[in-house]
Amino acid sequence: MCGIVGYTGTRTAAPVVLEGLKRLEYRGYDSAGLAVVNGGLEVFRAPGKIAILERELGSDLPEGTTAIAHTRWATHGAPTTANAHPHADCGGTLALVHNGIIENAGVLRQALTKRGHVFRSQTDTEVLSHLIEENHTKGMPLVDATAEALRQVEGTYGIAVISSREPDTIVAARRGSPLLVAIGNGENFVASDASAVLAHTRSVVYLDDGDIAEVKPTDYRIMDLDAGEKETPVTHVEWDLATIERGGYAHFMLKEIMEQPESVRNTLRGRLLEEEGTVRFGGLNISADELLKVQRIVITACGTSWHSALIGEYMMEELARIPTEVEYASEFRYRNPIVDERTLVIGISQKPSGAVPGRWAWSTWSAAPSRGKWTAASTCMPGPKSASRAPRRSRVRSSRWRCSPSGWAGCGPSRSCRAGKSCGPWPSFPISCSRCWPRRRRSKSSPIA
Repeated sequence: MCGIVGYTGTRTAAPVVLEGLKRLEYRGYDSAGLAVVNGGLEVFRAPGKIAILERELGSDLPEGTTAIAHTRWATHGAPTTANAHPHADCGGTLALVHNGIIENAGVLRQALTKRGHVFRSQTDTEVLSHLIEENHTKGMPLVDATAEALRQVEGTYGIAVISSREPDTIVAARRGSPLLVAIGNGENFVASDASAVLAHTRSVVYLDDGDIAEVKPTDYRIMDLDAGEKETPVTHVEWDLATIERGGYAHFMLKEIMEQPESVRNTLRGRLLEEEGTVRFGGLNISADELLKVQRIVITACGTSWHSALIGEYMMEELARIPTEVEYASEFRYRNPIVDERTLVIGISQKPSGAVPGRWAWSTWSAAPSRGKWTAASTCMPGPKSASRAPRRSRVRSSRWRCSPSGWAGCGPSRSCRAGKSCGPWPSFPISCSRCWPRRRRSKSSPIA
């Protein structure tokens, strides 16, 4: 997952954004870069770790007070200096960093090339710089030129743009990829994750899909792409930097392994109701009656969240006896799945990173028309709306089923099985009736059998 940090204020911006990038190192990346408005525009990029970029910069950092920085995980193009962000326009007057995928980049690149633009990278991101350039060089304000460019784009993005023509301004926009504006005292920030700015402020505004923000040192405006201004609440971030630092461990993987007992305790604390023999989930706005109607669960996730989902699949089927499937969210969003209203879709993200937990988790819910009834979001870190009810969407996948020899294949509402128990509305089978619950059967040819 790529990282974005931007700063505009009175301090020298380069060390501020570099510090923010280091807070995002745990996310993984293969190149890094920054751009600073310093009279003109200065861009510095390097493949590899942030330490390599710092060596490229040397001890004399650029003096400008507005900058953007980025860590990239290569998708379009190899991890090289040319493909690293930020990307500039033809004239070198504006620079842009981007998280996400521009799905019509090929078509846009061909059109821009015919109009005389020169591309220096293999990335989809660079088309955005040239699209913005076309109107910004004609005198259009940076925020308007950015909005005009984004109207031509298909795909997902979280972007931050700076220009030497507006040296105290950062324009940020979001569709599907988390982004926030952080509010300081005489200075403001843009970031893809609150952890990048917590050392400076805890007041953040999470952008919604379709939002575009114009950020200056002493104020900011949030609008939609049609320039209509919006009132967006300021959120106070409660969690602290200790949760995202290595804490003396050699690397983040070792830290996470050693913290597993504490992580489990923190997850269960305040949720287990031992006297009642049940649990409490804050923000899960699904009633008990609705849960009893769920007959299939689909969990969507990517990366380490996907591995967590696999554990969840075993636990759901073992304990709740509800058939469960795990899907890659990055692939799920492009499909036209078969669904019905009795399926619960759970989107898991490692971090909330904004008003919706996870770019791919959100894409799962928003990329296709609503087909089912229930969706839920799960994240391992607190954040706004991180467990709120998501847009309605669900999925069912065909499977083969069998009952145990002692069970009855006709188990269903108001029927009794051979164990002599009344099943009631599926899946509210009593524990003692487990002998005749449907059980998953995978074919021998299945790679996961």
